[in-house]
Amino acid sequence: MQSNSSVASARAFFVVAVVAAVLVSAVLAPVAHDYATSASSDGTVSVITISGTISATTVDGISEDLRNARTNESVKAVVLKVDSGGGAVAPSERLYLEVLRTAEQMPVVASVQGVGASGAYYGMLPADEIYVLSSAQVGSVGVIGSGGSVPFPDSVIRTGPDKAQPTTDQRERTVESLKRQFVGRVMEHRGENITLSREEVAYAKTYLGPEAVQNGYADQIGALPTAIDRAAELAGMEDYDVVRQEPPNSLGLIFFASQTDDGTEIYKRSDRTNGLAPVTQPLMVDEIPIHDPEVTANASA
Repeated sequence: MQSNSSVASARAFFVVAVVAAVLVSAVLAPVAHDYATSASSDGTVSVITISGTISATTVDGISEDLRNARTNESVKAVVLKVDSGGGAVAPSERLYLEVLRTAEQMPVVASVQGVGASGAYYGMLPADEIYVLSSAQVGSVGVIGSGGSVPFPDSVIRTGPDKAQPTTDQRERTVESLKRQFVGRVMEHRGENITLSREEVAYAKTYLGPEAVQNGYADQIGALPTAIDRAAELAGMEDYDVVRQEPPNSLGLIFFASQTDDGTEIYKRSDRTNGLAPVTQPLMVDEIPIHDPEVTANASA
């Protein structure tokens, strides 16, 4: 009897493994064939998503997508699908440099879906053209930093007087320097179109789509398909394919199995209960929030 039970259990786990393999294939297959083009196509427009808070983790993924576009012969143009209010300074700078490098090799068009502000606007500055929806919010050309200084306790030993928490004056100089760099790059890339003075740009206001077009922060009112058509036109393509690079929503397949009187029961990670929940299907692909280890890292060098 126990032998039969073991055989049944082994079969159950074999079925789970087969289903897992099928699901993994279904998830990975689109990635492997992302850049396949049709016979009549002149090339491909790669749509790359920039969404949410700009952090080191999100820029890592976007940079990889941009590198793939640059190194794939079928990709002739890139569209940045933007919906982000910005983020940290260093990742925004990295995003800017990756987009700049891409724009030096092929046409790049940005399409702002909801928000394209602060670091997100910084990142898309090298784009040849910026399309926005009428409801989109664009701008916020500025930097925010914490003020004040925190005194160090006597127990802390430092190797030099500058190895300490910055003073308020030092913080202000740093933020001012970063602001000048941001404003300078706006004027460099958009200067011919912007009707505002450098001082007005530095006010860090955010503008709705029509006003952003009027003052030169953006070029045209238009949705994503219009931006894609324009990118293809700039690349000289009449017949073209479109591939969409979306950021990952999960860390993979998360499941657990438990032996019960009725056989093997499978559980999945539940976002609603923040624990485990039984599944009614063999396996499910769960959307598990990405953990960024930098958020909890407090060490400094």
